[in-house]
Amino acid sequence: MISPQRPVQDALRERFREVRPVGLGLDSDLVRARMVERLRQQGVRDEQVLAAMLKIPRHAFVDSALANQAYEDTALPIGLGQTISKPSVVARMIELMCGGRAAPLSRVLEIGTGCGYQAAVLAQLARQVISVERLKPLHDRARELLAPLRLHNVRLVYGDGRLGHGPNAPYDGIIAAAGGDELPAAWLDQLAVGGRLVAPVVRGGGQVLVLVERTERGLVHTEHEAVHFVPLKSGTT
Repeated sequence: MISPQRPVQDALRERFREVRPVGLGLDSDLVRARMVERLRQQGVRDEQVLAAMLKIPRHAFVDSALANQAYEDTALPIGLGQTISKPSVVARMIELMCGGRAAPLSRVLEIGTGCGYQAAVLAQLARQVISVERLKPLHDRARELLAPLRLHNVRLVYGDGRLGHGPNAPYDGIIAAAGGDELPAAWLDQLAVGGRLVAPVVRGGGQVLVLVERTERGLVHTEHEAVHFVPLKSGTT
């Protein structure tokens, strides 16, 4: 008697678990798929966010010496005291910002371009992404790293992220990769009705993710899990 075959999805998931995140080249797609499967197991439920993470090659945004760690769930240095966030944190923050919407977001503001990886992921979920970076070397480097992907809906801005970016406001989504004692007023002012803002905020001796939703009646704040991001600073360098 022939035993029934397992569902294809189960077989694929088992294969992903067997692949270690080493080597790139022809293996990079499979290693990235394994990362996405791990994110799903960790609780990320938005399939559009997972699909966006699957599409973007994270190893292309880190130093070649760290490429073998690109699909591990760890933050990696990108220079100037900054890091590329853990995949689980990127996915979680974007999932919170999207709020389960089926349609693409119209316009998203990212505070802290860094190496450009999160902007590339956001570009899969929004019609336009405005990403602000205060450190000129990182701004220039992100432009170089994003160029091969030809993401025509991403605009990089060199400027003070605490000020947001007024010329393209309001935004359906705002996401920040640096945390301060409070959310800058400019971010809240630039959030559209129905929009969602996600950012780390200092609470006690650490940081937590804060979600702000703008409704017709005003702003609604909720706090989520603990995180660790670089401090939010003013000005440009």
